[in-house]
Amino acid sequence: MLIGVSVAVIAAAFVALVVYLIKTLLAAKESLEKTTQTLQEIQKTVDELGYEVKQVVREANDITRDVRHKMQQIDPVMESVKHLGEALSEITLAAKQASAAFMHKFKRGTERVLIKQPSPLRAAPADSEERTIEAYASAYGTRGKKKKDAGWMKWGDLAVSVWQKFRHE
Repeated sequence: MLIGVSVAVIAAAFVALVVYLIKTLLAAKESLEKTTQTLQEIQKTVDELGYEVKQVVREANDITRDVRHKMQQIDPVMESVKHLGEALSEITLAAKQASAAFMHKFKRGTERVLIKQPSPLRAAPADSEERTIEAYASAYGTRGKKKKDAGWMKWGDLAVSVWQKFRHE
């Protein structure tokens, strides 16, 4: 009888083990099915994102090409602005030289008047305007530059006329 009871206990343990294994395998099967479904959804999402990323890259390339093209179109304008700045600088220099020449002539004219009418108080320039004229003349010495001044004025006039023609076209 002991052998019969032992066989019955072993059979019951075996049945319990089989039932537990079946439940575990069913849970694992369910989990694997969910994992498979999730992986399929991820694959679909990755495919969609891949297409969208390719579209974004294509658009970025188009934008880059467009910006390059526009920059190439703007280059001549920037070059013209550079040349205009140089012309304006030359005009400013010509105006400065013309002003210095005028101040020199003005100073020589006032000196002639002063020489004709000598005054005992004229030892040093006391008037602030005369000091300014003398300082300007000494800083931008203009003696012997009359021909050069006229040349700069012609260049300035030429630059201004070119600019006006450029602006009106």
